[in-house]
Amino acid sequence: MTSVKEFLIETEPTTTGYGRGRFVFTDQYSVFDWGAMPDQIPHKGTSLCTMGAYNFELLEENGISTHYIGVVRPSKAETTTIDNQSSDESDHITTDPCSLDACSTAPTEMAIKLTQVPALPYDDGAYDYESYHEAGGQNYLIPLEVVFRNSVPIGSSLRDRKSPQEYDIDADAWPSNPVELPKPVIEFSTKYEEQDRYLDREEAERIAGAASIDTLEELAVSVNRIITREAEKRGFVHEDGKIECLYHDGEIILADVVGTFDENRFGYNDQEVSKEVIRQQYKQIDPEWVSAVTDAKRQAKIQDVADWRGHCDRSPTPLPQPFINTISDLYAAGTNAYVDTQWFDAPSIEMAIENIQEF
Repeated sequence: MTSVKEFLIETEPTTTGYGRGRFVFTDQYSVFDWGAMPDQIPHKGTSLCTMGAYNFELLEENGISTHYIGVVRPSKAETTTIDNQSSDESDHITTDPCSLDACSTAPTEMAIKLTQVPALPYDDGAYDYESYHEAGGQNYLIPLEVVFRNSVPIGSSLRDRKSPQEYDIDADAWPSNPVELPKPVIEFSTKYEEQDRYLDREEAERIAGAASIDTLEELAVSVNRIITREAEKRGFVHEDGKIECLYHDGEIILADVVGTFDENRFGYNDQEVSKEVIRQQYKQIDPEWVSAVTDAKRQAKIQDVADWRGHCDRSPTPLPQPFINTISDLYAAGTNAYVDTQWFDAPSIEMAIENIQEF
């Protein structure tokens, strides 16, 4: 299980063939790489599943191959479970996957093709990618995230790692407001390391194994272009995002989930509409924990250990209930607006933004 979605396997992948499984989206969330946080956000899981399915179908229509098979149409039992904000696997009734428009209520499950995800050993201060690829053969999840950036919003890591001049921006320091980039920027980062690292092209190529870095970059550019165009139709500004991919017998396929408010940053009427809102809220309500996380990551890096959480002496406090209710509305309203369908009983995106700006 990941921190925000369960991973169910129906048939195992092999060294040469796909398996089959499902993502079950939960209302959990994670910020600053912590993992599951102490509370949940109602309707977040259904929002991400709905928006992810919509984007997968959009990308398939535009000629991009993905591991998406379809969504699992919610049964009455599952709908009751969603409304009660609980999760019991016994309530899940497997049905044949279908397209998003065949659902009468927002789904929480997504059927996907599975590839192999070998263990990534860590020894003597280094990750053993050679072992990873030996086990993966010709069918594996590429252990990279390919990041695309159209702008540099507040909270972007690019502000700490690069200067504006490196991107032909005439400024000595990053302005306090979001900055549009002259052209999209593509970066590579690690996926399975305890602390994500941004990589130069040479190291990214080594970590990718048999997968072509050029092809990964081209795919990221195409995905970015399609989602940016769709976002503009709905009044959103697509700021940045990422893709994850699998390699299967010489072909690179889009994997994981793409184009949601957790994977990507979107703006609407100059307001951030993404998980970044939660990150910024934690910087206000629990700056000691945010600082402790930063210090723990720094200490783990100095000591060449993988697990930085063992160095963190604080745990996050829960979000205030009024904020949880309001961010829940923002996820639901944002999904309604982006997908252009009233999947959720939520305020308009404009009203949801007004409400979140009160915090």
